[in-house]
Amino acid sequence: MEEKLNILFLVMALLLFVSVVASRLSARLGMPLLLVFLGVGMLAGEEGVGKIAFDNFVGAALVSQLALALILLDGGLRTPFSVFRIALKPASVLASWGVLASVGLLGVFATFLLDIPWQLGLLMAAIVGSTDAAAVFSLLRNSGVRLHERIRATLELESGVNDPMAILLVGVLIDLILNPAQTTWAGTLWILVKQLGLGVLFGVAAGKILALLLAKIRLAEGLYALLIASGGLLVFALGNLLGGSGFLTVYLVGVMVGNRRNSATEHVLNVMDGLAWLAQAVMFLVLGLLVTPSRLLDHGWQALVIAAFLILVARPLAVFSSIRWFRFTRRETAYISWVGLRGAVPVTLAIIPLMRGVPDARLLFDVAFAVVILSLLIQGTTIPFFARKLGMVLPPKPEPLDSRDIWLDRKLQLTMQSFRVGAGSEAENSHPYAMTRDPRFAGSRLFALVRGGETVNVHIGTQMRAGDIAWYVLPENLGEAFAEQFDDGSGQSQAFYGEFEIRPDIRAGELAAAYGIRADEADREKTLAAMFDERFDVPVAGDSLLLDGFRLTVKELDDTSRIKTLGLKMPKTAGKAA
Repeated sequence: MEEKLNILFLVMALLLFVSVVASRLSARLGMPLLLVFLGVGMLAGEEGVGKIAFDNFVGAALVSQLALALILLDGGLRTPFSVFRIALKPASVLASWGVLASVGLLGVFATFLLDIPWQLGLLMAAIVGSTDAAAVFSLLRNSGVRLHERIRATLELESGVNDPMAILLVGVLIDLILNPAQTTWAGTLWILVKQLGLGVLFGVAAGKILALLLAKIRLAEGLYALLIASGGLLVFALGNLLGGSGFLTVYLVGVMVGNRRNSATEHVLNVMDGLAWLAQAVMFLVLGLLVTPSRLLDHGWQALVIAAFLILVARPLAVFSSIRWFRFTRRETAYISWVGLRGAVPVTLAIIPLMRGVPDARLLFDVAFAVVILSLLIQGTTIPFFARKLGMVLPPKPEPLDSRDIWLDRKLQLTMQSFRVGAGSEAENSHPYAMTRDPRFAGSRLFALVRGGETVNVHIGTQMRAGDIAWYVLPENLGEAFAEQFDDGSGQSQAFYGEFEIRPDIRAGELAAAYGIRADEADREKTLAAMFDERFDVPVAGDSLLLDGFRLTVKELDDTSRIKTLGLKMPKTAGKAA
């Protein structure tokens, strides 16, 4: 018995070790890391080199649900309230009507393609109908590009809250297949209202209680992460038992805790990030062990056609019909359509029909699994490419290289931030103390100057060199403004935002007079900020307006999320004329 346990530990540790080491290769190839975990699991399976026979669907479902709960908890911890202000309306429509539309279109298509009853066709569509939070959080946050904030917020929030609709549809369609006489529209609507209502109420309430507990209780630093993780899983289970959506509940718990910063929450973010990665690795390894590659190949052409229809037809139509009312541009709509990533959630949902004895459930599982692989392979690897191609990428902004919080008390903190000296920047050949002379940075202090991996003794004649790293004690909200002094001025920002900075309180008529712009009479007395507020419910960096060929773009927001500066980009003809 002891020998078998040690062999099991050896195998699982080896699989995790190989997956993590292989992550370096995946980064170089531009391959989603989730596919690496999945691939290692398949290689270790009964038809791979490992020859491990694993067909415990109940165990796989248990592991997947626990892992998804941890991933959603971690995602919530990193979701600021501003995301809800920016993207709640479009994300909610995508998570409800968008899922229904995708399922309806794909269900009809799958019914004819697979030649199965319409109930099974819709069930298969419901299984793959929702985007996956684990895939979206992971791939967007590690894409290497600075994505337009409204697009990123919409995609992340959609993936975090669309699981209840998919789970409801899968449950209803299974009941419709197994117990058609007992399935009613009224009952279905009541289940949906109950899941969403209880999920929101219980998640917000439990999140506030957990945040308050974290602010009051004193523990060893290593225990705060365990308290949050166990509290999140506790709420996840209770939410499910009460009839609500456990996934929505645990996500909102993370949001409530993450937005009430104190010394406890600061200690746990890195730990929770590690737990989320561990959860993803274990989940995809187990799912990889569960799948039989030969069966995937048997249904490969069907999965390819279904994936193509989902990616190119069903998802775009569902997205267009969902967000056409929210003033997204065609390019933005196209990008949101493309990033409809499928991941662990569809595979987890595909296990439910198998456990409940639905006819042809294995076919649904194999096709759904193949669709997930194709989605990660096709969409996951092209997220940065299409972001650049469709103009969804903002130029890198000057920001701190690193940031560390030192908590002097439960609510009293000092923030240390580091900055790399860029060649040709204001900081190069300047004394470190000169960077704090601006009245905005009064009270900021140099902590250390690092050169070549060693600290430099700073004296009156010290000058910073390109490549030096300077650490300052500096309020967190001033980090980006302070970093401008260290920026190398590569020109990307000017190429994107334009040659001039404009104040948002200027009236359109004043701007028109200064630059020879033709402006509508109805707009001449409006401030530029007011025009952006009319066009966008909540303006964010990268939003732009065209005035007679001149492009105004939001460049910077203040602490209250109001427009601070605008960039003005002149048309090429105007530049030539000048």
